[in-house]
Amino acid sequence: MYTHLEDYVFNLYHNLSISRPEQLDIEEIANKLGINLYYSSSTYRYGNNIILQYDTKQKQWQLFGHEICHYLRHFGNQLTMKKSFKDLQEWQANHFAYHFCVPTFMLEKIHTPTVTDIISIFNVEFDFALRRLEMYQSKLNFDGNDLCLGM
Repeated sequence: MYTHLEDYVFNLYHNLSISRPEQLDIEEIANKLGINLYYSSSTYRYGNNIILQYDTKQKQWQLFGHEICHYLRHFGNQLTMKKSFKDLQEWQANHFAYHFCVPTFMLEKIHTPTVTDIISIFNVEFDFALRRLEMYQSKLNFDGNDLCLGM
């Protein structure tokens, strides 16, 4: 059973005709979503523009996942909002990035995925891959416990 966020990411990629990891391309996704993509010394989103910091392809993919959350799911100007609300949006964007960059519906097609698999297939950094694998395994354990309890 998917969470609301996993369903959201699945439907987003389905609507973009993306079903395989090799289709996870920053420029292609930005184009399909009508986002103008630029590169600079810092990362942020402004309107339909996402500016990505010059960095490794892995880091840029992860930053793109974070900024896509702000683009798709957040409103308002963080420069004028209360710190607690800004912190909430940042937490949500960080969490979203794990699911956007390494979608569950793609991850579950890998038999017993490892950190190395996630790094090579989804083009993310080690720490990001490790955390995403932990999230995925925790979900599997939780879902399995529900089944054992008859829920």
